[in-house]
Amino acid sequence: MTPITARKDALYLGLVPELAAARHGRTSLTLDHDLDVLPGTGRRLNVAELARHVADLAARLHAVGIRPREHVAIYKSNNFDIYLLATAAARIGAVPVMLSPALDGASVTALLDRLGRPNLVTDDAKLDGPLAESALDRVTSRLLVVGGAREGAVSLSELAGAPLVPPVVNAPDDTALMTHTSGTTGLPKLVMHTARSLRGRWRPQNRLAGLIRRRETVAIHVSYVHSRMFLALAVLLPRAMPLVIMNDSEPAKVADLFARTRPGFLETHPNSFMAWEELVDDARRPLSNVKYFSSTFDAIHPGTMDRLLQASDRRSPLFFQIYGQSECGPLVGRGYTKANAHKADGRCLGYAMPGITKYRVVPRDGHRPSREHPGYIEVFTPGRAVGYYGERDRFEQQERGLWWRGGDVGFRTRLGCLHLLDREVDVIPTIHSTLEFEDKVLARLPELTELVLIPGPDQEPVPVLCTRDDKPLDRTRWDEAVAEFPTLADPVQMSLDELPRTATMKVQRLELVRRMRAGRESGA
Repeated sequence: MTPITARKDALYLGLVPELAAARHGRTSLTLDHDLDVLPGTGRRLNVAELARHVADLAARLHAVGIRPREHVAIYKSNNFDIYLLATAAARIGAVPVMLSPALDGASVTALLDRLGRPNLVTDDAKLDGPLAESALDRVTSRLLVVGGAREGAVSLSELAGAPLVPPVVNAPDDTALMTHTSGTTGLPKLVMHTARSLRGRWRPQNRLAGLIRRRETVAIHVSYVHSRMFLALAVLLPRAMPLVIMNDSEPAKVADLFARTRPGFLETHPNSFMAWEELVDDARRPLSNVKYFSSTFDAIHPGTMDRLLQASDRRSPLFFQIYGQSECGPLVGRGYTKANAHKADGRCLGYAMPGITKYRVVPRDGHRPSREHPGYIEVFTPGRAVGYYGERDRFEQQERGLWWRGGDVGFRTRLGCLHLLDREVDVIPTIHSTLEFEDKVLARLPELTELVLIPGPDQEPVPVLCTRDDKPLDRTRWDEAVAEFPTLADPVQMSLDELPRTATMKVQRLELVRRMRAGRESGA
């Protein structure tokens, strides 16, 4: 392979596996699934093999005719090969555009149209499913499938053995990656990152990793299309941490995997942590070796943190809660222990990272920001994205000079801790904080696996909930738990799979409101 070196002012995603392989090529990666684009590879590989696979896929993309700065949209079934394909595109200087497998076909078509006919890498499942009615010849310039043969598409599997090409390093301020916002407020926005801004995101995450004093096996279950996946590997691969990359979050399968691999560091979405609470009762004690738990996508309920920490046999295990945004990366955080997790305030997100990130809370209603009068949360970080593709005006609406207003409201305590009370679009007039309500009730009713408070047709707060194993809600216990909230409408019970979710497993509240409104209008 071509000799390459790292830069201190930029992070080039296409070079990450190769640089790590030069130092720690034998470090293992364990998967819980097979790679669609490289069938027969198996579920266990090392970093050197990972780097070779990326170089191989980069050669195939180059052989198709993809060149530097071209957009390569990736929308396929959930699989770690999404990371390989994106990294391969980045290695030849193209711009990977990450589209969540959870997006519907109409949204994907709209985003492809916004990109101006990009290359699209996909698979039969998406072409025969969500994209079946899409006019792809109108919104894409080139269609690639990861395997097999398909009329009108280039098959990457048929390009195996394409001549290797040297990596391309673009200018640090060129667009290097596009991800998208969660879509909780409508059609996702395409978020533009550069090699320089990605390096800014790498800094706080690398600092957190520096707290790990010994080599640990790291198990990761996060969205492959989220910037967190790319930054996690950029931090961990050079540190020679063995990785377990997970596709399946079903608790029974997770328990089997952890019983075999015994991870010492575990990262996933808050909702997955909630589902994995049942691992605590598994006789094999699959969480017993976990020293560090990390939740980086949203606030997590204190009861979940406490229950998981208590399952660890390690000395002084820690639960890291990190608050961040799609446009900014990690911003504030704090750690919890067995001694204080059960007493945590679920709205307390932590403190800015000294020398890297800052935040401030500005008035929203003319009052000095406080718990009673929450203000707009604005943040400063070198990891901030540089724009929304095709929507410059929307991006500028959230800029406040070097500060960024992300749409959350909260307040700062006297000790400098940031408390998040709500997304601005989720505020319900008769409820002080929807998130605080959810924290309190979930703590009182452990039989609930999800609880979301949304506005009804007259802005009344409507609780939507799920129970373990879909058991009927005990209305007596419910009424006792919510007695201090007299304005609540009757609860609506659903199964977990009925809730619309983002790529990071957040409930899409506005979509849930829309569906319930449509259900009422249809009489369903």
